[in-house]
Amino acid sequence: METPDTADTPQPSDRPAARVICVDGAGRVLLMHWRDPVGGQTLWEPPGGGIDPGETPLQAARRELTEETGLPGEAVLNLWVPVRREFRWIGVDYAKTERFYLARFEGTPEVSTGAFTAEEHITYLGCDWFSPAEMVDLPGSLEPPDLPEVVSRLRLLG
Repeated sequence: METPDTADTPQPSDRPAARVICVDGAGRVLLMHWRDPVGGQTLWEPPGGGIDPGETPLQAARRELTEETGLPGEAVLNLWVPVRREFRWIGVDYAKTERFYLARFEGTPEVSTGAFTAEEHITYLGCDWFSPAEMVDLPGSLEPPDLPEVVSRLRLLG
């Protein structure tokens, strides 16, 4: 039974999603930089997004990597760690556990954002490759905040 205090409180979204930790030949990680048009905050996070109906998390990770970066989805390995995330984006609270997959690249591949959605075009500020040590000094939020630890856990797997 809902109480008056919780009746109008929206529940956090738990929409399933998958992300990709892309590691270049120098050991740096690709991060996408976004600006929330509602809250105004900026954040850095690995490429990724929602899992479509009928899609496996690995399929979603591969699709999202290609859509957001132009990088080949086949680079995403079937190696992942679960990551708990709680954040607010465009007025919606999210509370969920996502799979973070690993992808390795020779050299530093060029990123292309040609397949962005309309929302992504509006919110995108750029991207770059960072060492885990550089991640802690980025302007704006790092999402998830323990991303260097996530990267370390994934590297142990592959």
